[in-house]
Amino acid sequence: MLELYHHGSSVCAAKVRFVLMEKGLEWTGHYLDILKGEHFTPEYLKLNPKAVVPTLVHDGQVLVESTVICEYLDDEFPESPLKPSHSMARAHMRLWTKAVDEDIQPACKYITYAACHRHIIKRMPPDKFREYMTGPPTEAETRVTGDPNWVENKRAIINLGIAAPGVASKFRMYDSYLQKMEEALQQHEWLVGDTFTLADIALTPYLNRLEMLGMSEMWSRSRPRLAAWFERIKARPAFKPCFLDYCPADLTSDLKTYGSRSWPEVQKILQAAG
Repeated sequence: MLELYHHGSSVCAAKVRFVLMEKGLEWTGHYLDILKGEHFTPEYLKLNPKAVVPTLVHDGQVLVESTVICEYLDDEFPESPLKPSHSMARAHMRLWTKAVDEDIQPACKYITYAACHRHIIKRMPPDKFREYMTGPPTEAETRVTGDPNWVENKRAIINLGIAAPGVASKFRMYDSYLQKMEEALQQHEWLVGDTFTLADIALTPYLNRLEMLGMSEMWSRSRPRLAAWFERIKARPAFKPCFLDYCPADLTSDLKTYGSRSWPEVQKILQAAG
């Protein structure tokens, strides 16, 4: 039995859902609302001490870290393989998934909070908001990203938005990876040759996040190969149920509304870097 603890807008959880659906596997979902702090409950912390999603439980065995989960699922259920057959291609696939873990995922957290989530948090009742912004971070909060400064940085982002320290550099770094994808797609249909792999699955949530934030101009006007790649991704039967249907309607609306308002400021950051 496969059980997945996940959230609708989590890019890491979406990556695992994409693998499950592409491989046609049956699974049971346990939905955690991370914007309400449900990933900090004592019960969940026993499964995942980092207090992040996703967590996979397979026949009672717990597995964390989305990239590891994706490879495990492909190894455990070899039908419809999502890894290249040749060793060099598999190595190139893992370079992409490593880049996601080390660079793109941390940047996505900053971008999402700066463009959208800060506004959701500001809708808290005044007393709850003051407590959120001034109270001491819990041990679990400091472990969420492995960054001991995350809570302090998050509070700065909530106050300052795109202008908060470090946010502009995250957008520029994110944009540099979009260019690397454009270049990788010059000769092939997918990121690692002509086969759809875990590399494509790993990057999909991060373009989808930008599109949901109303920022698809980062590739739609100047990166035609990347634009075509994302259209092929969206045409796959698993895409809509995996990404769009699981994201709550109110959160989908907030992402587009607040993200679109932030886009002119982001454009200026990228144009200055270009």
